Amino acid sequence: MAEILVLVDHADGAVRKPALELLTLARRIGTPSAVVLGAGEAAASVAATAAEYGAATVYVADGAEFSERLVVPKVDALTQIAKEKEVAAVLVTSSGEGKEIAARVALRLGSGLLTDAVELEAGDEGPVATQSVFAASYQVKSRVSRGVPVITVKPNSAAPEAAPAAGTVEDVAVAFTGNAAKVVSRTARVSTGRPELTESAIVVSGGRGVGAAEGFGVVEKLADSLGAAVGASRAAVDAGWYPHANQVGQTGKQVSPQLYVAAGISGAIQHRAGMQTSKTIVAVNKDPEAPIFDLVDYGVVGDLFEVLPQLTEEIGAR
Repeated sequence: MAEILVLVDHADGAVRKPALELLTLARRIGTPSAVVLGAGEAAASVAATAAEYGAATVYVADGAEFSERLVVPKVDALTQIAKEKEVAAVLVTSSGEGKEIAARVALRLGSGLLTDAVELEAGDEGPVATQSVFAASYQVKSRVSRGVPVITVKPNSAAPEAAPAAGTVEDVAVAFTGNAAKVVSRTARVSTGRPELTESAIVVSGGRGVGAAEGFGVVEKLADSLGAAVGASRAAVDAGWYPHANQVGQTGKQVSPQLYVAAGISGAIQHRAGMQTSKTIVAVNKDPEAPIFDLVDYGVVGDLFEVLPQLTEEIGAR
């Protein structure tokens, strides 16, 4: 079968869940090969995990450039491997960095780019991607007509499935092109202990209806009872009630969890664009005419400060 390159996201020596999803999807369109960049001493464990999820080959490249420079070293490595191995497609996680890497790789390969895919399938003329378009209002099937398809896939588009493969490690000496922005300092982000917003299987978000920063307390308690990430609407973020890093929407982060709970969110198109592909959507809002109710699987017309604590209590009891 055709070789499919998968760029493996990793942090602190562990493979991130979206990478396992990519390896699972790659098996639908060919034979997965993992690309592990800048993992250092953790490269062996990252490669072993990639093999467990179907990587027949694991290309490993290391160097100070991956930590000292932004984006370009990864583009150098991925482009070089794609050209040398004559692969059938390149898959990257659909994150901010992932989309930039994918766009640059597609440009260097003279290929087409598909972003925000939520499904992949084999086609007679190459991989076919299902994409969410026009603020997630429609789904379309697309394929690249020229060159090696470069595709970014939204997290939570597939459930990771183990399928042990050979995982033969091949070291790669990358010819770095240089000319990349240099990292001059790093400040560790304070951990909340909650899952990463774009990767979490469950997201609980608050909007204008929470009334103030303190109002997010009930949202956080529900999220913690579910082991969920916390999101916020643009209105709540603009009001200074919650950090921008947690904003869900067209100008924030796009999420596609198994369960999305919207509390006190009206459902403006800006917000819908960031969560409309969620598998199950639940909304709590006092306004029975709120646009969010046109979108949901389950809707509760009521005061979130009464509904959410009851739900949290019931979850704890079970």
